[in-house]
Amino acid sequence: MSTTTQGKSRPFEWFRSLGARGRRAFVGAFGGYGLDSYDFQVLPLSMVAITAYFSLTKAEAGLLTTVTLVVSAIGGAIAGVLADRIGRVRTLVVTVITYAVFTVACGFASNYETLLVLRAFQGLGFGGEWAAGAILIAEYAKPEYRGRAVAFIQSAWAVGWGLSVIVYTVVFSLADPDIAWRILFWTGALPAVLIWYVRRNVTDAPHVEQQRKESKNRGSFTAIFKGEFTRTTLFAALLATGVQGGYYTLATWLPTFLKTERGLTVVGTGGYLAFLISGAFLGYVTGGYLTDWLGRKKTFTIFAVLSAVLIIAYINIPEGANTLVLILGFPLGFCASAIFSGFGSFLAELYPTALRGTGQGFTYNFGRAVGALFPTLVGFMATGWGVGGAMVFGAVAYGIAVLALLGLPETLGRELT
Repeated sequence: MSTTTQGKSRPFEWFRSLGARGRRAFVGAFGGYGLDSYDFQVLPLSMVAITAYFSLTKAEAGLLTTVTLVVSAIGGAIAGVLADRIGRVRTLVVTVITYAVFTVACGFASNYETLLVLRAFQGLGFGGEWAAGAILIAEYAKPEYRGRAVAFIQSAWAVGWGLSVIVYTVVFSLADPDIAWRILFWTGALPAVLIWYVRRNVTDAPHVEQQRKESKNRGSFTAIFKGEFTRTTLFAALLATGVQGGYYTLATWLPTFLKTERGLTVVGTGGYLAFLISGAFLGYVTGGYLTDWLGRKKTFTIFAVLSAVLIIAYINIPEGANTLVLILGFPLGFCASAIFSGFGSFLAELYPTALRGTGQGFTYNFGRAVGALFPTLVGFMATGWGVGGAMVFGAVAYGIAVLALLGLPETLGRELT
């Protein structure tokens, strides 16, 4: 066996192949997305305490999350343009500073209206970080390893989520809920350490940075809707809408379904969250390897179909089979997370260097904004169909993703230009 073949067979050869600069960039992007997840999750974890503190209705409490997601879509699109105009690393720093500052500020909110505004501004950074970090690593990674390299960045979401649950458990065990939720938001200052690291150690990939600077059309929204890119942008946005519509349906309504229609008191406990987080992490990592082995489109299709089938199976489990409900939740969470692994590499490969940030930022975040409407649709339909019956729209969303793939090319092995 040749040395080259032996190297490729090593489990983490993809990480070694990034080179010294690429490995430092990986640490920065992984930390950025992990802390992005952490700063996002402190809200849902504190929601009960915040609702009681400000005497909120369910609608007012829900609006805090809705505002975050809607504004994050705007932030992601803006960050994509910035990544093409000022560079990936500079944009990464700007987004991390934004979500960290406004997460901490949320802890000082004196009323609901102030918290709502501060959370909206936090969404700008939250939505923008992934676009900058994913592109940064995609441009350092070799074509044969790009899927798994960017997927490991995606897996940072589960790591940040897990960290937030641990800190939440400690803080709420030691402090009164009226002050504990504020403390949890104040821990959102953690990214300050990451900013110091990124500014000192991380640079854009040299071989593409010059191309970006020399282009006259970099960071142009109109350019991604012209000529050959029109079809790509429309179908990529539709793909992102389907995948995120399915995911948000599950994330929003699965706990309610389990609690109200299955009567499971385990929902919301640390053990249940640990179960979901473990499945999510394994899904992100596994999806990354499969997208390099099978191709981008096949991997999306496999996990979209599996997710749709599992949703339908899940909501039709017979009464009394609650153990099966918990067991089936693991593959459902696994597949719903694994499908995201291909986005970073696939979207990066669909656009040239000068438009990569803009194209990736717009299509992914358009999907986030429109996909967030699916849980609302489920809520309306749940009145007549029940939560379980209405969750079938999550399966429909995954069907939309599969249809969108028909209009997109396979990019496995494509060199970034």
